[in-house]
Amino acid sequence: MNYKKYILAGIILLMVGYLLWYFNNIIAYVLISIVLSLLGAPIVTFMSKFKIGKFKIPRAISAMLALFLIWFSIILFIIIFLPLIANEAKSLSEINPTEIIKNIDEPLNNLDAFISKYHLMGNQEILLKDYAAEKIISFASVAKLSNILKVLIGILGNIFVAIFAISFITFFFLKDDKLVTNVVFTIVPDKYDRAIKHILLSIKKLLTRYFVGIVIDVILMIVMITIGLTIIGLDFNHAIVIGLFAGIFNVVPYVGPIIAILFGITMGIVTHLNVDFYLVLVPLISYMLIVFVIAQIIDAVFIQPYIFSNSVKAHPLEIFLVIMIAGSFAGIIGMVLAIPSYTVLRVVAKEFFTSSEVVRKLTEKI
Repeated sequence: MNYKKYILAGIILLMVGYLLWYFNNIIAYVLISIVLSLLGAPIVTFMSKFKIGKFKIPRAISAMLALFLIWFSIILFIIIFLPLIANEAKSLSEINPTEIIKNIDEPLNNLDAFISKYHLMGNQEILLKDYAAEKIISFASVAKLSNILKVLIGILGNIFVAIFAISFITFFFLKDDKLVTNVVFTIVPDKYDRAIKHILLSIKKLLTRYFVGIVIDVILMIVMITIGLTIIGLDFNHAIVIGLFAGIFNVVPYVGPIIAILFGITMGIVTHLNVDFYLVLVPLISYMLIVFVIAQIIDAVFIQPYIFSNSVKAHPLEIFLVIMIAGSFAGIIGMVLAIPSYTVLRVVAKEFFTSSEVVRKLTEKI
């Protein structure tokens, strides 16, 4: 048995893995640029077809305008939400943990007495009052970080370099829609040119619909949560920050909505410290839960089936299993990347493994 080729293949894979790790920033820029180019592709296509008499907008101009619209949307989003988030952070930094603990002291004592009476915790002596106090003090300590924006800026120290690199790469992806195809053609043998071309076109079509759908889903969730929380009496500034958080975390399948609900309820509690617990705070929390549940039902029944199922042409149960498997291997990042990665694998499998009955079943709708 010839082991040399396997050893050589292993060495090549290790080298490729090392290069990907070493140049991880560049790889991240390219991946972000690919997503932005997929979002901008419909804009470029529309502008390229637009004519004024005999004049037709050059693709380079269409790509530049599409890139401008993408960055304008991102900057507008930041301008609108950053002051609201900063104001919310300032409010959180002024939280008095002692006041919170005092406000919920009675209900926690009642709950501890109920648990102790019916031995719900077995032989473990855990007081919810002490546990809640510990967590509240910990939360308040984090909230009091006055330099939180400086920390974020420090993490994004090369933000201008990143913006320039991503813009530069995205522009050429938009300008030349065959750029990736040509690069791939130089790597694979000529006999696979036709198959690779079909694969790349299918991937581009499916992922474009998917990422556009994700953006629409985030916007709709922000709007639904914000409107719902405002209707039940929450201050608009608090409502829109919670809505923003819920919309962004909704991108993370299944786990994201739970995190968003916990964050929203926490924000609802800490921003209403001076109200009566039973008469005001409990009803407020109940109404907030109703808003989140209604928004999630609308999202799960009407919005996400279109995005996750129709856009990538896969069964909802199939999508669920893929996300769970990816999450078990790579956590939240794996869950976020599961559907795009699975879509790519399905397209490739359909092109090269058509003899397999399983592959035919999984890819029949593509």
